[in-house]
Amino acid sequence: MASSSSSSRMLCLLSCLALALLAGAEVHHHEFVVQETPVKRLCNTHNIITVNGQFPGPTLEVREGDTLVINVVNRAQDNVTIHWHGIRQMRTGWADGPEFVTQCPIRPGGSYKYRFTIEGQEGTLWWHAHSSWLRATVYGALIIRPRENKAYPFGKPSREVPVILGEWWNANPIDVIREAQRTGGGPNVSDAFTINGQPGDFYNCSQEETTAIPVKPGETALLRFINAALNHELFVSIAQHKMTVVAADASYTKPFTTSVLMIAPGQTTDVLVTMDQAPTRYYVAARAYVSGQNVAFDNTTTTAVIEYDCGCASDFGPKIQPAFPALPAFNDTAAAAAFAAGIKSPGKVKVHENVDEYLFFTVGLGLFNCEPGQLCAGPNNNTRFTASMNNVSFVFPQHDSLLHAHYYKIPGVFTTDFPAYPPVQFDYTAKNVSRALWQPVPGTKLYPLRFGSVVQLVLQDTSIVTPENHPIHIHGYDFFILAEGCGNFDPKKDVEKFNYVDPPQRNTVAVPVNGWAVIQFVADNPGVWLMHCHLDVHITWGLAMAFLVEDGYGKLQSLEPPPVDLPMC
Repeated sequence: MASSSSSSRMLCLLSCLALALLAGAEVHHHEFVVQETPVKRLCNTHNIITVNGQFPGPTLEVREGDTLVINVVNRAQDNVTIHWHGIRQMRTGWADGPEFVTQCPIRPGGSYKYRFTIEGQEGTLWWHAHSSWLRATVYGALIIRPRENKAYPFGKPSREVPVILGEWWNANPIDVIREAQRTGGGPNVSDAFTINGQPGDFYNCSQEETTAIPVKPGETALLRFINAALNHELFVSIAQHKMTVVAADASYTKPFTTSVLMIAPGQTTDVLVTMDQAPTRYYVAARAYVSGQNVAFDNTTTTAVIEYDCGCASDFGPKIQPAFPALPAFNDTAAAAAFAAGIKSPGKVKVHENVDEYLFFTVGLGLFNCEPGQLCAGPNNNTRFTASMNNVSFVFPQHDSLLHAHYYKIPGVFTTDFPAYPPVQFDYTAKNVSRALWQPVPGTKLYPLRFGSVVQLVLQDTSIVTPENHPIHIHGYDFFILAEGCGNFDPKKDVEKFNYVDPPQRNTVAVPVNGWAVIQFVADNPGVWLMHCHLDVHITWGLAMAFLVEDGYGKLQSLEPPPVDLPMC
């Protein structure tokens, strides 16, 4: 039986590849070797985990319709998986990557071949490790261009530059989070932010390696911003240059011009910048947007330099101090809200007014009471930090993946009783929420969805411990953001704010601090799909859940069989 099943999978793969070739699409083969690499930053050399010895990792460049086959070989000492952030993975959930959700980890010395086709997506996405805090250094850009003979919906830029925002610790990030898990307190904050792996001019021992972006006067560049930072949303600005946003999360937008971006971890933003200023040097700068109260954060600023090449005899060089941009204050929530409000789809989109599943999920922090013998470095020294959705603090399985257990109907790995609404309704954004509501219930609970059902979900921030802007990412799906607002969502009044015409389409929504967002999607992709906060400290604490989307009718509405090399636990 195993031989017959393997043969049928091979025939299926060959037929898919043949169809891709007939359609003019390509199959791209890559090998990612996960390994330790010595890297010097902030005056010290550290052994960090990289892909192919590169930091950031390799940029993948494909066209819409292409297929990627990436063999990941683990030569590091930690388990690893790779997630292809924002790729829909239609029926190929086995290639999605989150550890213990769609696969067991690739053990040291092991390998796994990720195979997937990119359908109906164009723009900037990215890939990153989805195992513990390895994504601090294991990440890279994934650029999807239009098919041959198809143009961008804007003028062809003179150059395209991925600009990846990252976060750096003068320590092993795995040790940082393990220490926080041991004590129950918050993890140490990062020591620097980076742009394309370099901290920039305002950090020790970093000026000579600052990322430079060469440009020519008068040209228009497409800058593809990616926030790969672990735990910080970031404001970004370019000195004396306006940015025209044309895409977000690999979905085109109505062009709108701004002097500042707010990009949450997981999100991407494509901007056109016309080089229309005096030909000299200008900083691209990024620093934290912090919405939580009394939350420790990295208060540094990373920079890259846009350098005009005027073709003249003058040599600006490093002697000319670049102009510095105006950035919002770290707690400027109004600036973050204004930027989010500017993003809209290019034209009228298909939003469903008849909804099958109305869901309401609270998202926020919490505290576990201290058990005898535990270290408890949370507030008051007798608690441990946690986080939850609808009062369920998500527990990842350790001996099987959710998708494998679902496919083979293995009992005892998860339950399907995640609540559609908060178990207790309360004033979610009140200043003094009853302490009786601060302790969630740990569990591995999934919410089942019928294939094809229309899902409308309210994501409501809470003020438990502290209100905070939470970037919520759904694997395997894009969604429309119908509305965002402050305070508690009011289904009678706030429905009037819904944008049914041109709402933005994204894969990660920054739920406003002390506020809410309403999203809508159609459950057209069978499998188990993680939804979580993309601040990694929060997913570590349990701010996650998963949707179990059932198969529809026939092969094209059903999850493909698992690949033969799927790692086992």
